[in-house]
Amino acid sequence: MHQKKFIVGVMGPGDHAQKKDVEAAYELGRRIAQEGWILLSGGRNSGVMDAVSRGAKSAGGLTIGIMPTKKRETISKYVDIAIITEMGSARNSINVLTSDVVAVCGMSAGTASEVALALKADKDIILINPEKNSTQFFKSLNKKKIHAAKDCGAAIVIIRQMLNNSLN
Repeated sequence: MHQKKFIVGVMGPGDHAQKKDVEAAYELGRRIAQEGWILLSGGRNSGVMDAVSRGAKSAGGLTIGIMPTKKRETISKYVDIAIITEMGSARNSINVLTSDVVAVCGMSAGTASEVALALKADKDIILINPEKNSTQFFKSLNKKKIHAAKDCGAAIVIIRQMLNNSLN
C-alpha cells in the first residue's frame, strides 16, 4: 500500500530574518531531508525560506515553495517545486494547510499569521529557540498545539513523536 509522504512546513522571516534563525533553518532543512520528509516553505530566495530549502537540498531532500507572487526571480534556487499563487500573504493559509506539522524559525508579522492560521487549522506547531513572549502568547491560544524546542535536534524529536503517534 502506498504511504503518503510527510510534509514539514517551515515558516520564518524573509528579508529581516536574524542570523541565528537562518542558521537554525539551514540545519532544520538538512535534518528534514535526512528523515525522508518533504520540506514546504514560503519559497522565496531570502531569510529562513531560502536557508531551509538550501539545507534540505544539501541532504538530497525534496523542497516545495508556495510563492506569494509570480515573480520567478524571487524563487529560491533550492526550491524543486514552486507553486505560484499570486496571492501575497493569503498564501500563508496554503502553507499551513498543506503541511502535516509546522516548524517555526524566528518571528515576524507574516510568521505570526502563519502560526495563528496553523492553530485555527488544528496543526501542531514547533517553535524553535523561541522568544519567551512568543511562546507565552501562542500557548495562551492553545497549550496543546504549541511545542517549544531549544534547537533543531529537539524539534526533529518532537516531529518524530507526532508522526509515531499519528501512525498508532
